[in-house]
Amino acid sequence: MNYDSLLSERVVGLKPSGIRRFFDLAATMEGVISLGVGEPDFSTPWSIRKEAIDVLERRKIVYTANSGMADLRKAIAGYLKRTVHTDYDPEHEMVVTVGGSEAIDIAIRSVVNPGDEVLVVEPAFVCYDPLVRMACGVPVSIPTKPENHFRLTADELREKITDKTKLLILPYPNNPTGAIMRREDLEAIAEVLRGTDILVLTDEIYCEMTYGGKHCSIVEIEGMRERTILVNGFSKSYAMTGWRLGYVCAPAPITQQIVKIHQYVIMSAPTVSQYAAIVALEECEEDVKRMIKEYNLRRRYLVEAFNRIGMTCFNPEGAFYVFPSIQCTGMTSEEFCEKLLEEEKVAVVPGNAFGACGEGFVRVSYAYSLKHLMTAVERITHFLEHHGGKA
Repeated sequence: MNYDSLLSERVVGLKPSGIRRFFDLAATMEGVISLGVGEPDFSTPWSIRKEAIDVLERRKIVYTANSGMADLRKAIAGYLKRTVHTDYDPEHEMVVTVGGSEAIDIAIRSVVNPGDEVLVVEPAFVCYDPLVRMACGVPVSIPTKPENHFRLTADELREKITDKTKLLILPYPNNPTGAIMRREDLEAIAEVLRGTDILVLTDEIYCEMTYGGKHCSIVEIEGMRERTILVNGFSKSYAMTGWRLGYVCAPAPITQQIVKIHQYVIMSAPTVSQYAAIVALEECEEDVKRMIKEYNLRRRYLVEAFNRIGMTCFNPEGAFYVFPSIQCTGMTSEEFCEKLLEEEKVAVVPGNAFGACGEGFVRVSYAYSLKHLMTAVERITHFLEHHGGKA
């Protein structure tokens, strides 16, 4: 059969994930230290695991309501009230999803029509651009700059807006850079959006991982809640990546469309994970604080180490990634990552996997033990002794 003529042109045209490429390469080699995947090295807190065990033993596991268990949606509403000081109606403004990734996908599909332009702040996680394309939208990159600590500025946003702009994707705390947006930054963005019909998708999956201050959401800014779709989940903050649970909150007219896509594609999120997530929200605040304290220690170690050996690195204030420059080597991001993996068996992700403006940088995850990170830095130091830098 001629599969070239049978496959979807839109899907065939998508590039594979640049993150998974280096992860898959590392998996074929022995002795590799992988700093490439955003996978917490902590176990899911015991109280969450215990709830899942109890549910499996004592309850019949059936489908839940399409939007998610009512008790879980109420718990999420309480969490958002405490953290971003915003009220959401758990019955009409919330859908529990299979991870944050599904939430992003169905949020985009619920509002984007063919030809609509979607502004994607970059560097950014690899899914936004392909999901916009699969929704028949037109992704428009907004490159951010290291001198601004990769924050989106009002001027950068204003320059990209056209009469076709439908949606702004605001991914902070940011993967891959670790950048955050402060309240004054968000207020400036809100001022640009006022008087337009442009929607915002705020991906806040790393919101708990904010160092040196509290996370601020754009929904807290006056006039922004009614134009914003908020995405969050349990994977990062609660070390629940494999549990596959997220959620999306939006004004009711948008949520009505989101839940229709969710009904037909998913039906409902994993039932056991939903029970466990209630415990996460109600009982695990101290567990999260403990993990954040350890992440912060690792963050500070890596920033100091990379700056010392010549890989200039700004101080990230969110997520669990650093985004050092590799320009001292004269290599492209992909050349650096390939040679580092081949010669020193350390896997990191090239910055251009997250958008063209990520060229000249690499993403390094510190969701690994400090011992693991220290060994990786030793190997990277040795690598730079042969390829440039101050090492």
